[in-house]
Amino acid sequence: MGQDTVLVVDDEATVRDVVRRYLEHDGYAVRTATTGAEALAMIDASTPDLIVLDLMLPEVQGEEVCRRVRAKSDVPIIMLTARGREPERLLGLELGADDYLVKPFSPRELVARVKAVLRRSASEETSERKVVAAALEIDPVARTVTRDGDPVALTAKEFDLLYFLASHHGRVFTRDQLLERVWGWDYEGDSATVTVHIRRLRAKIEPDDQHPRHLQTVWSVGYKFNA
Repeated sequence: MGQDTVLVVDDEATVRDVVRRYLEHDGYAVRTATTGAEALAMIDASTPDLIVLDLMLPEVQGEEVCRRVRAKSDVPIIMLTARGREPERLLGLELGADDYLVKPFSPRELVARVKAVLRRSASEETSERKVVAAALEIDPVARTVTRDGDPVALTAKEFDLLYFLASHHGRVFTRDQLLERVWGWDYEGDSATVTVHIRRLRAKIEPDDQHPRHLQTVWSVGYKFNA
């Protein structure tokens, strides 16, 4: 198996160099880009295994880079932002980021996040069974979802969350339980991450996301999957 390739997109040379050194020390192949336009060109030429993406970039902002990448790929994205307020963090997650770090950050923590995201998003052959619920079919081996036979494009984390809930249909989970079971005990993001992913999933799998049939909210408790 070859090295996982990480594309680091940041206009600060110091950040790029430090992140490159730490990632290469842990065995990753690293490519770097200094602008959003350069990053998009590199991704079009060869999709990396993971993208570390600064939000504030020349030419094309990080939010727009994320939006364009998500339109055609589920490659994991970790966003870097100097704006640590909740609205900025939620915006990144709404756009499809898998995780985020607020600047200044620890390079060691970034490497740990990279490992965790790649580990969670890896497509592994398992003995898990398909889940069929009305028009939905969820295949954990192929990691595909179809609705009425049509493919539904999900990010790696969206798929993990949907399959976890669907394979425990009828059981209610709190947001903290979902963070632990789907994102992992070492995930340091807040529970709003779950809310954002549920909202995105509803928009993709529900005929009417304002009146969800499958991904249901249990008020004051959490979420459940109704088969």
